[in-house]
Amino acid sequence: MASILKSLRLLADPNRVRLLLLLEHEELSVAELQEILSKGQSQISTHLSQLKAAGLLEDRRTGKNIFYRLKSRESLGSLLELLRAEEIPEAEQDADALKLVLRKRNDRMRSYFDEMAGKFGKQYVPGRSWKGLAEVLLRLMPRMVIADLGAGEGTFSQLLAQRAEKVIAVDNSEKMVEYGQMMAAKNGVVNVEYRQGDLEELPIESESVDLAFFSQALHHAQHPEKAMGEAHRILRPGGRVAVLDLVRHNFEQAREMYADVWLGFGEAEILRFLGKAGFQELQTAVVHREEESPHFETLMAVGSK
Repeated sequence: MASILKSLRLLADPNRVRLLLLLEHEELSVAELQEILSKGQSQISTHLSQLKAAGLLEDRRTGKNIFYRLKSRESLGSLLELLRAEEIPEAEQDADALKLVLRKRNDRMRSYFDEMAGKFGKQYVPGRSWKGLAEVLLRLMPRMVIADLGAGEGTFSQLLAQRAEKVIAVDNSEKMVEYGQMMAAKNGVVNVEYRQGDLEELPIESESVDLAFFSQALHHAQHPEKAMGEAHRILRPGGRVAVLDLVRHNFEQAREMYADVWLGFGEAEILRFLGKAGFQELQTAVVHREEESPHFETLMAVGSK
């Protein structure tokens, strides 16, 4: 009876309930649980130690990592049913984040074997360049109407215009829009239209574009989920959204230096924005990490309407 009461007292904390529900499905490391729950390492470790001491969890060390799992699903069957019946607001979010963590685990494994199979990008090959590859892919892109959202001075808009039927470049800065228009005229780019407006209230007709692109713009939006909803509104059925933005970081100076509203986003967070807006066929990946401090990382996300 004493052990049962101890377990029940432990489960009065919703964070420990979230841990048990996650570990019911998969063996996870402390780092992976940190990523899913967005909690500090010491807090996660304390909860895990308490659950292990109560006989609810067991661990396994592999190299530098310790993986935790339920000690016995059979003996905890009734308890888990009771926990699942409880209303845990974060449970659905945790399940989505778990899928993302497991996919990244598989990606890391695949990357290791890819590296063993070849050395692409690590050895010099005459004529091979990322710029050349980008130019080829740009030429292969079908002609379509593209909205460059948070376009700034429009450098990327003019690059896309080489192949697009039309590019609508939106920015909330009057000076940026004026400069972009001037540079387009100077370079003879006639299929870029600059419009001043807000990401959360786009000056674009509904269902009028094929691709909505946020390039390092979403972290400037006051309400990113509203900006994503606007992207969905302006896209034709079958249209796509693409996001390039910063992975969540702790470089607070960015608020003053770059007028950033948000210090980046987690992959699960971007997936929630996309899903809530109505996008499907969602994909995310961290595609770049800067070598110099503070080592900003770039997150890519795509979805379809």
